[in-house]
Amino acid sequence: MCGRFSFSPLTKIIEDRFDVKVDPSQYKQRYNCAPSQNLAVISNNRSEELSFYRWGLIPLWAKDKSIGNKMINAKAETITEKASFKNSFKRKRCLVLSDGFFEWKKINPKEKIPYRIKMRDDSLFAMAGIWDTWKNEESDYINSFAIITTVPNDLMENIHLRMPVILERKDEQNWLHDNNPDILKTLLKPYAAELMTAYPISTLVNSPTNDSPEILNPVEYLF
Repeated sequence: MCGRFSFSPLTKIIEDRFDVKVDPSQYKQRYNCAPSQNLAVISNNRSEELSFYRWGLIPLWAKDKSIGNKMINAKAETITEKASFKNSFKRKRCLVLSDGFFEWKKINPKEKIPYRIKMRDDSLFAMAGIWDTWKNEESDYINSFAIITTVPNDLMENIHLRMPVILERKDEQNWLHDNNPDILKTLLKPYAAELMTAYPISTLVNSPTNDSPEILNPVEYLF
C-alpha cells in the first residue's frame, strides 16, 4: 500500500513543473502527508489549477465519510471491477503530487524501519489517483481521492509488496484526459527502478502529527 508521502516544494516550482496555478493561501509544504488530510492534487475537471482533496476515497453512494479511512489505495489489477473505484476510473482521475513516499520494511516480527523512496534526481512526480465527490446530510461537498498501487519494481520489492503507480511525465496528461480504458490501464505499471532511490529515515514519520523537514533526513539503524 501507499499510506504516507511528502510534498514540500516552493509554489513557483510546482507551477513550473505541472503548469498549474497555485493559490499560496491554500498551499502548505507537507513533509508527512497522511490519510484524512486535504492534500495537493490536479484533477481532470480542473487541470489548470492545484486543488486540495481529502485522502481516502468517499464514493458518491457512501452513507458515511468514515468509509474513506479504508480506501486510501486502489489496486491497479482490480480497479475496473471494484464498485467503489470503477466509475471514478472511467470519469474522475487525478494526479497526486509528491516528492517522495514512505514505506515500512519489516526487519523481524517485531520491528519495521521506515524508508523514504524518491526520484534519484530529486524531481517531483505524480502518482495516479482517482477521486469522487460526496455530499453529507448538511449538503456539504467533500472531494476525496485514492492512490492507485501496483506490484513493486526491483527497488521496492526489497521494502514492500506494493508501490504507488508513478506516472511517467509524458503520460500525466493522458491519465487526466484520455478516456480509453485500455490505454489508461497500460499506464498502471511499476516505475523504472533505476530512476529511483530509497533510504531509511527516523521513526518520527510514524506519527502524522510530526510534519517537519527533519522527517526526510537519512538515519542509520544498527541491528
